[in-house]
Amino acid sequence: MNFIPFYASAGISGFESPATDYLQLPLSLDELLVDHPSATYIGLAQGRSMEGVGIYDGDVLIVDRHITVKDHDVVVANLNGEFVCKLIDTKRRRLLSAASGYMPVYVSQHDQFTLEGVVTRSIRCHRQSQIFADNR
Repeated sequence: MNFIPFYASAGISGFESPATDYLQLPLSLDELLVDHPSATYIGLAQGRSMEGVGIYDGDVLIVDRHITVKDHDVVVANLNGEFVCKLIDTKRRRLLSAASGYMPVYVSQHDQFTLEGVVTRSIRCHRQSQIFADNR
C-alpha cells in the first residue's frame, strides 16, 4: 500500500513536484487493523444504538475473539439467536446501548447467550463497498 501524505493550507507556496512528499511505507491494512488474524472476523453494524461510541449504521466492525472481555467493552454477542453489538456490563450481566432511548438488556440464565468477540475497530465507508452491497 502506498502512503501519500498531504497537507491542506490556505496559501500557495510554489510549484513543487507532486512526488516530492511521496513515501512508500511497508504497511498493510491487515497489519494495522487486525491483531489476531486467525481469531478475527468482520461484520456490519445495523441501527443507531451505538452512535454514542462512534459506531454508525453501515460501519464495518472488526471483531476479535481472542481478546479477554473487560467491563464496558464494545462486543458482538448472540442473544437468543440475534447478533447484537452493545457495551457489556459484566458486573450486572446486561448489554447497554451507547445512545439514549434504548433500555439496558439484562441477560438471564434462561437466555441463550454467547459472546462472539470484542469490537476492536470500526470503519466508516464513505462509498459503499461492492463486497457489502452484494451481500445485503
